[in-house]
Amino acid sequence: MICGHGSRSKSAEEEFGLLAKGLKNKFPETPVEYGFLEYSAPNIHMGLDALREDGVEHIIAVPGMLFAATHAKNDIPSVLVTYQKKYPNLKVSYGRELALHSEMISAFESRILESLGLDHVHDGDLYDTMLVVVGRGTSDTYANAEAAKLTRIVTENLGFGWSETVYSGVTFPSVGQGLEIASKLGYKKIVVAPYFLFSGKLIDRIYNYVDRISATIPDVQFYKAHYLADQDHVINTFVERISEVESGELEENFDLMASFKKRLDLGEVDIHHHHAEYQPITDPEDEETLDSYDHDHDHGHSHGVYKHISHPNGPRTMIDQGVCCCFMSQFPDEVIEEERLIIQIRNKSL
Repeated sequence: MICGHGSRSKSAEEEFGLLAKGLKNKFPETPVEYGFLEYSAPNIHMGLDALREDGVEHIIAVPGMLFAATHAKNDIPSVLVTYQKKYPNLKVSYGRELALHSEMISAFESRILESLGLDHVHDGDLYDTMLVVVGRGTSDTYANAEAAKLTRIVTENLGFGWSETVYSGVTFPSVGQGLEIASKLGYKKIVVAPYFLFSGKLIDRIYNYVDRISATIPDVQFYKAHYLADQDHVINTFVERISEVESGELEENFDLMASFKKRLDLGEVDIHHHHAEYQPITDPEDEETLDSYDHDHDHGHSHGVYKHISHPNGPRTMIDQGVCCCFMSQFPDEVIEEERLIIQIRNKSL
């Protein structure tokens, strides 16, 4: 049972139906229904009735929502609990929201690349481009923070020069205000990417804001990314959320410490000391040097070279801005001088 919010937009209703159809293709032998909290039909009760009348004894309900705000945390569970009380012989289980599953991030990144006419990027390709992610905006601080987290993940994955998170309602900064500020940062290319599942009035408003601001600053190229819709990545995330409930792994996924302890007991992972653990240095030869970003340890892992080490707003600029800290002081003089030369060359080329 896929539980949506509902919309006054008929196209959004139809798109949600397509999502349910795509999920049905993943479970050809299992009844699949969908319903909405408000505005749209069928409502959630109607979907639950259809499953029960079909002889279903166990319903797995999954919120068709990106983040866990009030609707996913309170409203949908209230409907499900009320329904189960009415039919005590029926078992109803509730799954997680879509959240920042790797498939959802892939879905979002593919929409962003589509807007730029690209199918992939190399490190540095988008350093001259800004990303503005538009979240729905809720009264739930943590749900809003997830949108900001998504922005950071995508910014690093694709390598944007700068990024901001704005919201379509409830919280700040608003889309209009955020785009006004973004347009003054000096970037000549700005991607505006709504992290929404479906179309609707809010999507129309977001795109209208972009068109309005774009008309006032013709020297800046704006790119409007498509909303997520029923991509395979999105449907795969629903499949994962359903699987979590079926396997009983849902609670474990919320407790990473318990998960680690379980894998430790099974011998799947080992304890190793990391940088966050304070250990007094007893032998000068054991002290890690910082003359390389790619340093291996006894416990057999490597951090590797950070792929955006040459980002114009990144790590190298610390030296150019005269930052003198204990971290930089541990680099050999010749490394620092090399960094300075690279920065000077880059700045002249810009």
